[in-house]
Amino acid sequence: MALQEAALRLALRKGPENVRVEEIAEAVGVSPRTYNNYFPSREHAIVAALTAARAPEIPPGVPLADGIIDAVVGYYTDPGEAMLIIVTNPALRACYAEAVTGIEGPVAAAITARGADPRTAEVLAAAVAAAARVALRRWVQPAGVPGLVMVSGGLPELIRAALAPLAPALAAAKAHSVA
Repeated sequence: MALQEAALRLALRKGPENVRVEEIAEAVGVSPRTYNNYFPSREHAIVAALTAARAPEIPPGVPLADGIIDAVVGYYTDPGEAMLIIVTNPALRACYAEAVTGIEGPVAAAITARGADPRTAEVLAAAVAAAARVALRRWVQPAGVPGLVMVSGGLPELIRAALAPLAPALAAAKAHSVA
């Protein structure tokens, strides 16, 4: 956690492309080798810091499909300086899009808590993560000019549109549970 926080702090201060693994490790008081035991790159540490504190939660009493869609939109919508570094750095964008698998566990737990069997919950959570990944990839599209990024549409709307086809399956999850 300390490595994640140091990576994000340094990236926000210096720009992600100007942060070295050695600096992150030094900021926490560990060796670069220890750092590499936890993260394969600076991008992974920065993205981990952005996603660690934002685990999606589905409130009780809300229909499952609505709760999951709202939670995933909230998970990936952070209109701050941190999101700006994601948008403007190709390596961070790719890492951020791939980090979407981190939502599978909490989503599967929410589906299971609503009465679905774990296997159904796991499959639906993987589908939710795949849909979110599609939305993230469509959100930031290379404009064809090196260093220039064209943001296409609002991320919340893209995520909602990508998850909409899953709503019937999420609503039916309990009906398909194993006895």
